[in-house]
Amino acid sequence: MKAKELLQKKLNANKPINIILSWLTVLLWMGLIFCLSAQVAEESARLSSGVTQFIIHLIHGIFPKIHIDINAFSYMVRKLAHFLCYLVLGLLVLNALKSSNVHGYKRILLSAIICILYAASDEIHQLYVPGRGGQIRDVFIDFSGSVSGFILERVIHKIRSIKKHEKSDSLPVNPDSE
Repeated sequence: MKAKELLQKKLNANKPINIILSWLTVLLWMGLIFCLSAQVAEESARLSSGVTQFIIHLIHGIFPKIHIDINAFSYMVRKLAHFLCYLVLGLLVLNALKSSNVHGYKRILLSAIICILYAASDEIHQLYVPGRGGQIRDVFIDFSGSVSGFILERVIHKIRSIKKHEKSDSLPVNPDSE
């Protein structure tokens, strides 16, 4: 049996576990987002403030004379956190659907539906958390993060295929194979 056939057999044997692990990762990430959204306003503000202060400290280490409006910067950090959390969610959902043998536009469409529905449900959830509120704007930020994850996945896929093609072009030709 050829090495390629053995590898394919091994991949197919692990398929159910790959599907389970991929979706489990999605659910764990959704759970993290849920936990962050369940924080009451004061707890969420403390976390945001700590992250903001850490980043400002890093920036001042590089640019000591720069002036930063802490309130505006804190707002940007919170919105960037939304964006990045959903960028990761978008990547994880794409991967889970791929491992479930969903491909092409169907995979992108299902990923988009899952991510936007979760973003909307997350904002609805925040309506019931003391001191928090759901924001339509945050659904758009979250979904933008997911779409950026989709684009990032395509770019990485394209780079890998170009490198793979370049590598196969640069391999010496075996005269015995002709």
